Formats: sequence, structure tokens, C-alpha cells
Amino acid sequence: MPQVHVQCCIVGGGPAGMMLGLLLARAGVRVLVLEKHEDFLRDFRGDTLHPSTLQVMHELGLLDELLLLPHQEVSHFSLQFLDQTVRIASLERLRQRCPFIALMPQWDFLNFIAEQARRYTTFELRMNAEVTDLVMDRGRVVGLRADMGDEPLDVHADLVIGADGRHSTTRHKAGLAVNELGVPLDVLWFRLPRRDDDPSEVMARIVRERLCVLIDRGSYWQIAYVIRKGTFGQVRSQGLEAFRADVRRAIPFIGDRVDTLELDDIKLLTVTVDRLETWYRPGLLCIGDAAHAMSPLGGVGINLAIQDAVATANLLAMKLRDGAIAEGDLRRVQRRREFPTRATQRFQTLFQNQVIDPVLRGDREPAPPRLLRLAARYGVLQRLFGRMIGLGIRPEHVRVS
Repeated sequence: MPQVHVQCCIVGGGPAGMMLGLLLARAGVRVLVLEKHEDFLRDFRGDTLHPSTLQVMHELGLLDELLLLPHQEVSHFSLQFLDQTVRIASLERLRQRCPFIALMPQWDFLNFIAEQARRYTTFELRMNAEVTDLVMDRGRVVGLRADMGDEPLDVHADLVIGADGRHSTTRHKAGLAVNELGVPLDVLWFRLPRRDDDPSEVMARIVRERLCVLIDRGSYWQIAYVIRKGTFGQVRSQGLEAFRADVRRAIPFIGDRVDTLELDDIKLLTVTVDRLETWYRPGLLCIGDAAHAMSPLGGVGINLAIQDAVATANLLAMKLRDGAIAEGDLRRVQRRREFPTRATQRFQTLFQNQVIDPVLRGDREPAPPRLLRLAARYGVLQRLFGRMIGLGIRPEHVRVS
């Protein structure tokens, strides 16, 4: 069995894993990233780069080059309840290098990070590498085994990072306990053509028993169609014409394009919100969705994952380089990132329960809650909500080089 020895092995080539790989390699740590797919090209992933992430890219000296890639910039968020539109968040006055959210396909962002990381001799990325087990020695994780397709791979590492998403193999193999927080919704993703005279900002439309989020992707709308959890089978059984009629009712201005939609174009995202009780065990640390799966509300998941990566690099890079990682070091990462995670999940849960769930159940006619009506009236609340969405709680900054 081929063997590799590194200081850090990262499982998962998503935003958390790739960003941490770049930061550690930049700090001189020998790092290997294992990604189970052959490329990053998967549709309907988190495509939002918030001001906190763009600030990290600026601190790395990579922002200008990143923004040369195709993207759209969003600085406002609105909710439309039937025919009443309320603007709830504004990012324009954030004191950041980029007071906007960049909408960029995630595969472009990940390919960009991989390209930058490969400039460092201490970085290696292996695709088609699916982790199958952890290697233990006297209760400590000391490496892992991966299936490379044609041959297995044995990796010995001072630290294994689980950044392999909400269905994490590493956290399962490590036996880490997961707290399921519950969520009342799932999301159907699909695309419809966009026209030049369509609205130009990210919006959410709320009608009775339906909520849709429309993201402007230039030539098309990327649409998140929110349904009650576990009802996708019912949607399919009612047939395509019934679904098309629902979309027309929910998004009238796009109704003449709905006939192009086919069932195979509709992708289900089963939404989960959870977090690990403990993010680590000796020799292993989970970050990003592997440590805390987020609701898609606000598109904050990718940015929390990147904040985890920055904090991990800040706290562990020098210790990894010196070969002195202790369990207390891993505990400090969780302590640093746990409060922002819990607070964000709490906010998402409240919004889901107070606004979205009643709409999906049809308990009452859609109408903006009092807090959102106040936000529409007062710019200071729009800026506050914009800061929460754009920067989150306790944004991280690059401290190692």
C-alpha cells in the first residue's frame, strides 16, 4: 500500500478544506488535501462569497485576481410578501474592502484556491481520493486510509482535519456525537432563463405555502424553492404541470419561462442543521459543515466554513510546523468558533420557525413580521442585518504567513 507522511491531512476539498490547505502551505506546513470527486464541478452548491471571505482574500493579496473571475455583486436583500416588498438588509455601508456579496460558482472559487495553493511546495491535492477509515494508535488518530480508485493510499499525519461536509466520513469514523437541531424545510434547486428587464437583486418571494429565493446569475435565475421537509415525494407525485403552476403562482414575472422546466432539472437539497458536541479527538479536528451543518438561509455556510479555516490556521499552523499538536490546541479552535456557530444557528432557527414554517404550513396569510417592517422603515436596522449577513459574528483575519 502506497504511504504518504505529512504534517496535516485534510479530508474534503470544499471551501473549508481548500482554504485551510492554502493557509497551512503558506505557513510552511506539509499539507495533503484529499477530495473524493474528480473535479469541483457540482451544481447548486453555496455560491456566495460574503464580505468576510472577500476580506480574507484581500489579506492574502488575492482579492483583485479573484474578482477578475465572472461574478455578480449584491449589496441589498429584499423579501416580497404577496405584493408587498420590504428591503431588510443593506451591505453598502460596511467598512470593508468589499461591501457586497460576490455571487461566483463555487467550482471557480475552489479551482482558484487550488491554483494559488499549488504555488507552495508544501501543498498537495489529490482528487478521486475517498477516505474509508481512520488509523488509530493508542486512542489517537495518526492517519487514514483512502481509496484512490485503482489502489489504496495510507496517509500518516500529525493531524487529520475533517472538512468533508455534512455527511462527514471522518466524524462518523471518529465516533463524534452529533446534535440534530431540527429544521422544517427542504429546498428544490432549479434554473430558469433571465431577461434584461427582470429585477436585478437577490430577492425572496413569499406567497401562501410557498417561499422562493431568486439569485441573479446573469443569463439565468438560480432558484431555491422551499418546501416542507419530507414532501418532495408528494411534489413529484402531483406531477410536473402542477409544479409548474405552483412556480407561476409564486413568481408571476417568470411564468412564461416555466414551460422549459423538466423534472430532471429539479434537484433536492435535504436541509439539516446540526453541530458536534465536541469537534475533536486526539489527532483529529472537524471544521466547516463536518462540525456544524447550517441552514441555507443567508448563504452563510460557506463563509462560516472559511472563518473556521482561518481560525484553525491562526491557532495551529506554528504548532503543526513544530510538530507539537496537543488536544488542548484543538479545544481552543472549538472554543474560538463555537459561539459564532451557535449564535448563527440560533438566528436561523428563529427565522425558520417564526417566518418560514407558518408560511409553509399555510397557517396565515404571508405578511412581514414586525421586526422586518421596522427594518424596511429604518436604515440602521438594514445596516445591522447587513452586517450580520455579510460579516457574521467574530470575523477572522489572517494572522499567519
